[in-house]
Amino acid sequence: MLEGKRVAVVVPAYCEEAILPRTLAGLPDFVDQVIVVDDGSPDRTFEVARALARKEARVEVVRLGFNQGVGCAIVRGYERALASGADVVAVMAADDQMDPADLPAVLAPVLEGRADYVKGNRLRHPEIGRMPPLRRAGTAVLARLTSLVSGLEGLEDTQCGYTAISRQMLRALPLRELYPRYGYPNDMLIRLAEQGARVAQPVVRPVYADEVSGLKISRVVGPISGILLRGAMRRVRRLKVAGATRGDVVTLRADGASEGDLLAGAQPWDAAPAAAE
Repeated sequence: MLEGKRVAVVVPAYCEEAILPRTLAGLPDFVDQVIVVDDGSPDRTFEVARALARKEARVEVVRLGFNQGVGCAIVRGYERALASGADVVAVMAADDQMDPADLPAVLAPVLEGRADYVKGNRLRHPEIGRMPPLRRAGTAVLARLTSLVSGLEGLEDTQCGYTAISRQMLRALPLRELYPRYGYPNDMLIRLAEQGARVAQPVVRPVYADEVSGLKISRVVGPISGILLRGAMRRVRRLKVAGATRGDVVTLRADGASEGDLLAGAQPWDAAPAAAE
């Protein structure tokens, strides 16, 4: 429990038998429930996760019959967390690229009622130089495109998987409609904007050690392009609807304070202000 709220952490895992124990060992004591979702790993990830669950009561394992994608794994974890009564649900990947010390800052905006969804921001951390240059450039491009499509102006690190979301917003989202594979983060943000979500971006530490990324540019360009195109088409339709919901983005400094108020230009859906009568 944290601030009287039940906290769950979803850990999507694919071929992480070696690193998963280290990832789970670092989770803070205030986490009430840890849901490891094995995404059809061909290695011993499921067996390792199940052994860890036998040793620690707060850990449970969901196994997908075949590889369905990180987005699908996260959604299955979300559904389990909702069924278990979680008030706020964080996502931390099994590859130990997310510093557990940042978890309180990621959870805080949701726990305090200042945001519906939190997306970690690695790009403003002093150690951002540790992120490979190509990945940093790609992240910046995708953030700009996702901002334009969603209307959530000011998004900076759309591909960061370190997130938290409120129970209320989870229940409002069409979880089973979210894109199941790479591209899920972009689709998630577009769907959040459609629900009028308040999105916060606290600074988190980029971590790169002995893990191996499975991300390949050739595998994500097509899917993400399709996600953005479909999102843009839905936005055009929504622009024609009076009173369409709005989403907001607030960037948080490393000390947790807001960087000003709502970021200038954050005007989702009804992007242009109404002309004065």
